[in-house]
Amino acid sequence: MTSGQRKDAVELDEQQRQLNNVLESSRLVRFGRQFLLDAGSWALAIILAIVLRFGFDLSQINWLAVFVLVVGVIIFQLVAGWALALYTGRYTYGSFEEVRALVAATLGVAVIIGIPLLMLGSGATIPRSIMGIATPIAIVLMFALRYLKRLYVESRYRPRNDATKTIIYGAGYLGATMVRRMLTDSRSKYRPVAMIDDDPRKSNLQHHGVKVKGSIHDLSRVVEKTGASVLVLCIGYADSELIRRISDASVAAGLTVKVMPLLEDLLEGKTSLNDLRDISIEDLIGRHPVDTEVESIASYLTGKKVLVTGAGGSIGSELCRQISRFDPGELIMLDRDETGLQVAELGIYGHGLLNTKDVVLADIRDVGALEKIFADRQPDVVFHAAALKHLPMLEQYPDEAWKTNVLGTLNVLRAARLVNVTTFVNVSTDKAADPTSVLGHSKRLAEKLTAWMAEETGGRYLSVRFGNVIGSRGSMLPTFTRLIESGGPVTVTHPDATRYFMTIPEACQLVVQAGGIGDAAEVLILDMGEPVRILDIAQRMVAMSGKDIGIVFTGLRDGEKLHEDLIGRGETDSRPRHPKISHARVQSLAPEQLSMQLWNHQMSETPRENDTTVIMRPGFGAPSAESEAR
Repeated sequence: MTSGQRKDAVELDEQQRQLNNVLESSRLVRFGRQFLLDAGSWALAIILAIVLRFGFDLSQINWLAVFVLVVGVIIFQLVAGWALALYTGRYTYGSFEEVRALVAATLGVAVIIGIPLLMLGSGATIPRSIMGIATPIAIVLMFALRYLKRLYVESRYRPRNDATKTIIYGAGYLGATMVRRMLTDSRSKYRPVAMIDDDPRKSNLQHHGVKVKGSIHDLSRVVEKTGASVLVLCIGYADSELIRRISDASVAAGLTVKVMPLLEDLLEGKTSLNDLRDISIEDLIGRHPVDTEVESIASYLTGKKVLVTGAGGSIGSELCRQISRFDPGELIMLDRDETGLQVAELGIYGHGLLNTKDVVLADIRDVGALEKIFADRQPDVVFHAAALKHLPMLEQYPDEAWKTNVLGTLNVLRAARLVNVTTFVNVSTDKAADPTSVLGHSKRLAEKLTAWMAEETGGRYLSVRFGNVIGSRGSMLPTFTRLIESGGPVTVTHPDATRYFMTIPEACQLVVQAGGIGDAAEVLILDMGEPVRILDIAQRMVAMSGKDIGIVFTGLRDGEKLHEDLIGRGETDSRPRHPKISHARVQSLAPEQLSMQLWNHQMSETPRENDTTVIMRPGFGAPSAESEAR
């Protein structure tokens, strides 16, 4: 280190010491002031107690003894308060924790001083009952001073009068916390004026002066009385049905709906209660993750080498993020998409350097590369998420589905067998149940091959099946969004088409859980609730955009179903481990039985629910096909 650097270091240390001294001085002033207030409370309480004890006859009072008593009480209060951290800044001002410490310190002082007074008896010049009278007075005075100071502090930080008047939906813990945060943040854009809750037991409740003024049915009346223009949804796990009901009622009442961040993000510190956002279509059709109790069954990941194929995709990258929470010994992210791997690395490690052993660039079609990677890294657990998934594209190029989804899966299974992988989870799709498309058939074969490998190895080789994933690359919602942004029209295959939807975190929770509760050769299927009509989603998205955009019906594409199935014919809906997760058995298929010719024949013989008639939805400025025919 040069002399100049040493000089700079010394100056920096001196500046830091000065800053520490300023902070320490400020802290001492703040809590020293609080001690003086408590000492004053004790002094006033003792004097009041003496005066009351002698019936306001001041001539009978030994003021010297009173002075000595006050000094003794103050000293013991300082000692007790310091021991319980009352005057060291440990507690939030006016919190229940501080109240408990204050009561403990005050009662401790009362006992320490009161016992000698009782023992001295008539020899004392101060009545023995004085501490019994003074202690509750002192506690009340200390509480009152803290309460007044808290009111003063909160009044200084209340939001401005021009802040948006806001209704809070949900009068539970989160709602109360949101109200408090809004009322104690001078920069808050929102000012709570009312709360609503559908629980009749909360009808007379109020938090920080903000009252519950009814249920969702009273929303229009509450808006009229308060002049609110925003509603904030403060429910920890609100499902899509509840959100849709609240959204519809709010729109009818002229309110803008805001939602809180996910509870998991709040608990992990990724966001704060003030990070409100507009309601999205994902909120309206998606569901919060099912209580899969992942933590209780994810011990099979801790300390183990875990390999994820397709780690650069929407499912694979989220799967890697969730696996990383359980402290695996090593997380190996494999994909042929280098950009996807960079995004995954950014999401987990905060950098996208692509220069560590965590990321592996390889194609599951390459048998030699896979076997070398597995032999070198020796994974214990494998999640196989790599696949081609776009149904219409695979209808045009079925050979690519065969190479990746069928043979690629077989390559990964064989590489896993070579190194004795203990748990193998194959990520499948609801389109594998009674398949009618190239995608469905290819994923069905992948399930059967996985079941075969379970029989061959005796290991936990299984599949997990779920429906459409909200927000994944190339999925319906991003496509609708781009169509709306470009001015439309929005294309929908069929007015009656329905699909099951789930969020990416929810899907990945199921995949992780499958490795813990699934048995060999099983397929695990999540209960995804009721299917959602695609036309309803399109109409909501158009309405939310505020644009006058048409909706065009294009007809079902080759291999596409009008309604998806979760459980195929001949599969049982058994739920032995979790009320929301079904376990189905899959018939195994040995690789020797695979046939490209049989595959192509099966594709040509598959019944299609196809309707290529193109119609325009009436009311959007275009005639329907039926009217043109007339």
